[in-house]
Amino acid sequence: MRAGITILPEYRWAEAKPRWQAAEAYGFAHAWTFDHLGWGPLVGGPWFGSVPTLSAAALATSRIGLGFMVASPNFRHPVSFAQDVTALDDLSDGRLTVGIGAGGVDGYDVDVFGGTTKAASPSRRYKEFVELLDALLTTDGVDYSGEYYTAVAARNAPGCVQRPRTPFVLAANGPKALALTARHGQGWITVGAVHDSLDGWWKSLAELSARFDEVLAAESRDPAEVRRFLQTDAAPVFSLSGVEVYRDFLGRAAELGFTDVLAPWPRHEGPFAGNEAVLDTVATDVLPTLS
Repeated sequence: MRAGITILPEYRWAEAKPRWQAAEAYGFAHAWTFDHLGWGPLVGGPWFGSVPTLSAAALATSRIGLGFMVASPNFRHPVSFAQDVTALDDLSDGRLTVGIGAGGVDGYDVDVFGGTTKAASPSRRYKEFVELLDALLTTDGVDYSGEYYTAVAARNAPGCVQRPRTPFVLAANGPKALALTARHGQGWITVGAVHDSLDGWWKSLAELSARFDEVLAAESRDPAEVRRFLQTDAAPVFSLSGVEVYRDFLGRAAELGFTDVLAPWPRHEGPFAGNEAVLDTVATDVLPTLS
C-alpha cells in the first residue's frame, strides 16, 4: 500500500511550498493537486493553476511522486497539454504521474466558458483525449482528426524522461471509462459512488473493484500491471479526521485490492476540515508500517 496526499492549489506559494515539502518529509509516496479552474464550494476563493503549482512543487522536492488529480478535458487540448506534461516530467526528473478524468458536465469549469466547452459526449471526448495524449507523448509527428481534437504534424521532442511516457492514471466508474482504463492506463482511480453512509460507500467500491477485474480480463490485462488508486475525497467521513480513521481507510482499501490511497490535506474549514496535526502522527505511526 502506498499513501498519497492531495494539496489543493488554493495557497500562495509562500504557504503552499512548506506543505509540499512536508508531504515529502512525512513519507507520503506521492502528492497531487486538483486540475480545475475553480472547484465546488471553493469557487470565489483563492485558486491557482495546476501546471505552475506542480512545476514549483517539482523544484521544491526531490523524491516524492507528483501528479494531476485529475487533468480535465473541459479546458485542455492534448497538443498543448502534452508539452506541459513533458516539461513537468523533466522538472521532476521522472516523478510525474498524469491523472486524467472525463471532465464534469456542469460546474464552474463549464460555466466559466458560458457552457461552450460542454461536450455532446464526455465519454467520447475522454477517449479521444487519452488516445491522442498517448500518441503525442510516444510518437513524433502526430496527425489526428477526431470529433473533438485535431493535431497536424505535432512534435514531441525531447520526449518524456519516463519511457515510453509518463504513467496515466485514469478515473473511471462507468463501463466505457473502465474499458478505456484497461486499455491505456497504468493505474485506475475511483472516488466510489455518492453515499450518505460509510458502509454504503465501501460497498460501492467493492462492486466497482469487482467490475474492473472483469474489464481487465476482457482486455487481457494482467491485474498486477495496473495500480488501483482510491481517492477518498467523496467519502462521507473525512479520511484524515483521525489517525485510527485513516488507518481503517488504508486497511479496508487494501482488502479490496487497492494499491494506493489518496487523502486530502486537512483544511481549516469547509471541505476536508480537520487538524493538520494529525499528519504528524500519521507520519510517525502509520506511514512507516506501509509496505
